[in-house]
Amino acid sequence: MRARLPLLLLLAGTAVLYLWRLGDSGWANAYYSAAAQAGAESWTAWFYGSTDPANAITVDKTPASLWVMGLSARLFGVNAWSILAPQALMGVASVGLLYATVKRTSGRAAGLIAGAVLALTPVAVLMFRFNNPDALLVLLLVAGAYCTVRATEAASARWLALAGAAVGFAFLAKMLQAFLVLPAFGLVYLLAANARPVRKLVHLTAALGTMVVAGGWWVLAVELVPAGSRPYIGGSQGDSVLELTLGYNGLGRLTGDEVGSVGGGRGGGWGGTGWSRLLGSEMGSQIAWLLPTALVLLLSAWWFASRSDRVGLGLWGGWLVVTAAVFSFMNGIIHAYYTVALAPAIGAIVGIGAVALWRRRHDAIAAAALSGAVAVTALQCYLLLAEWSTGLAATVLVLGLLAAVGLFLSSVVPAAAVVPVALAAALLGPGAYSVATADTPHSGAIPSAGPGRGMGFGGMGGGMGGLLSAPEPSAEVVSVLRADADSYTWAAAVVGSNNAAGHQLGADVPVMAVGGFNGTDPAPTLEQFQKYVAEGRVHYFIAGSMMRGETGSDAAARIAEWVDETFTARTVDGVTLYELTVSGLAAAGLTADAQR
Repeated sequence: MRARLPLLLLLAGTAVLYLWRLGDSGWANAYYSAAAQAGAESWTAWFYGSTDPANAITVDKTPASLWVMGLSARLFGVNAWSILAPQALMGVASVGLLYATVKRTSGRAAGLIAGAVLALTPVAVLMFRFNNPDALLVLLLVAGAYCTVRATEAASARWLALAGAAVGFAFLAKMLQAFLVLPAFGLVYLLAANARPVRKLVHLTAALGTMVVAGGWWVLAVELVPAGSRPYIGGSQGDSVLELTLGYNGLGRLTGDEVGSVGGGRGGGWGGTGWSRLLGSEMGSQIAWLLPTALVLLLSAWWFASRSDRVGLGLWGGWLVVTAAVFSFMNGIIHAYYTVALAPAIGAIVGIGAVALWRRRHDAIAAAALSGAVAVTALQCYLLLAEWSTGLAATVLVLGLLAAVGLFLSSVVPAAAVVPVALAAALLGPGAYSVATADTPHSGAIPSAGPGRGMGFGGMGGGMGGLLSAPEPSAEVVSVLRADADSYTWAAAVVGSNNAAGHQLGADVPVMAVGGFNGTDPAPTLEQFQKYVAEGRVHYFIAGSMMRGETGSDAAARIAEWVDETFTARTVDGVTLYELTVSGLAAAGLTADAQR
């Protein structure tokens, strides 16, 4: 029990940090909260990841994270805690799994450092207190790393198959991003497992098959269901999961050729590409606190590491380098919070590398490398803290330089004096920034860690023309939408998923997201929408502003124009509503018979 006390304290502290005032963020990302609400009401919506319980269209991701939130909402009701708490618990589990994984290769001390670094990385605090799919992605990939280490220890096909299953299910959380760890997992097993090469190749092939089954069964199931018997696949132009996987959420993220996107574009339209991207002002405060330190330790500790340490460094180093390279050079949509996928690797490398060098601290080169790593940490944290708190920045810099000197002279400076100072220098900066992150409510589609940065783009009123912001309907608007809502399939329709999510969450009625997230999906077409109206399935159309994309379908814009030309608008507490009546259709010369 005494040996486990540090781990228990780490997990308890992580739980407090991730759960404290969690409900202050409300619906957080309303896009996913509305889908969780839909899943809590309809098992069909739950399975497909529909944005509304009447199953007009799905979110533009695979739905594994929605399955967790939807089940939680079914059990505990649709509220902020039932939607956000699963992610916080995933964060605690990720810290525990990272500790267990690093401990197997490098011991308890390395595992504790790794877990603490992950727990106190600002972007990790942000995303484990939020409802984007990244929390489940990270948990499953860390689980895959644990299984890979176990497989490598015993040349075990079973453990390697479990690693494949974890990555496959991670694909169902955030699609192709899950596969960025595969080069590291495969090479570590191929090079380090104690078995004949042919046997290892057979094991890897079997694990790959397990991954395909774990991630592909849902894709196959959806593709086999006729389009008219399921919701439209959001984010695709052809109502196809495969298109979504390989296009908008696949190669398009690398090239920038994302049909239906309303921003960015080829050639770095989402920010300058290159290795400096992760250290820049947008991403640096999210993830870069110990990123340079991890790179220094990865290179320097390798020469002093044991064979077991090298397995860990190879695994996490491969994870870090491949993922960082993709994030640095991709031309398509990228947001700073994606970098949470780097946090486990950074934590693991820092833990393994620091302990490996500490064990050899009486070697002058090892002592110099460890000293240099701490000095780099202090300087990096100083640069990131300087604009927020000059006093804290100066404190961290002084502590780091003192620790660097102490580590260089570790043969004469007692460990009890230098180790606490070094840990404080490394963790005080990101820790303070993480606490400030936890103390700030976060909402919208693009959250950002840090003090006073909770609104991001998505929290600004009407941010980006309604694309990223979810409106909060007034009591008067809610009353209108709820009136006679049971007589309709959709109480309302509006262009854009966030516009729909805000009204659906506020009124607790199905709201059709015309055009999907960006308003650029051909779902429904003008003819399909006219048929829904003729059949009396949609009660209101809500006017709202949306950006127009340069690519993708213009069906949503055509629907909005047709509604405006055909029906009479009225304003309810500042919101423009069109009641889609059959009499209005008749006046326009459209009838239910004409639409069949």
